[in-house]
Amino acid sequence: MFSFFQNLDIQSLIFLSIACFFAAFVDAIAGGGGLISFPAYLASGLSPHIALGTNKLSSTFSATASAYKFARSGKINWQLLKRTLLFSFLGSISGTLAVQFLIDSHYIYPIAIVFLTVVLVYTIANKKIGNINEFSGLTKKNVTLGIFMAFTIGFYDGFFGPGTGSFLIFALIKIFKFDFINASGNAKFYNWASNFASLVTVIIIGRVNYSYAIIVGIIMMFGSALGVKFAVTKGAKFIKPIFITVTVLVLMKMSLETFFKLDVNQAILNLF
Repeated sequence: MFSFFQNLDIQSLIFLSIACFFAAFVDAIAGGGGLISFPAYLASGLSPHIALGTNKLSSTFSATASAYKFARSGKINWQLLKRTLLFSFLGSISGTLAVQFLIDSHYIYPIAIVFLTVVLVYTIANKKIGNINEFSGLTKKNVTLGIFMAFTIGFYDGFFGPGTGSFLIFALIKIFKFDFINASGNAKFYNWASNFASLVTVIIIGRVNYSYAIIVGIIMMFGSALGVKFAVTKGAKFIKPIFITVTVLVLMKMSLETFFKLDVNQAILNLF
């Protein structure tokens, strides 16, 4: 037990607990928690590779809690997940392997920025999108599109990651006519599946600080539970502005890194 805690810095642990609790709260509502939690791990002094793996484990705790809470609230379509969830897992594994051995991730940046811009503009321009749940059942067409969505976004999450939550929520609204609450709830399961696939990889290659990841992960579970409670209670009109805000922040981060060659994580790190 002592060896588990001996590498912990109490000040860093307190800082991570506060930052990652808020990250989990935001992520449970509209995704994008990694914008807060990953820089927080870097600011605590972990190397980038260890910070990435540690963040992945603690975020999996968070994703599990939010998925469970959404399931308890009745906002999950189990028939849809039964037909499509596996493809998110397979897509994430494929994306993780591709970025490790086949493709330079920098080629994905401009493409992701274009698609994320389309998501943002379309959501803002269509004020009624996602306000009402108009899901009318599963069909061969929307299940096929759901499989394609799960694999493609899962691949993107394993390959690159930023904006995954935004893409999932938007795709679920467009394909299945969910409102923001149901889209966000179902998105948590796809995100959990792709997170878990990536997590297995970082555990195998030994890039996790378990002391921080487990303690902070447990704290993030409470942040996620609170976020889901707010989302379910407040409804789509509460989720939508947070979704737009998170999408804007992800898009800004990606654009600064792509077109201005600015290391945003390092810039945030310099603030501490």
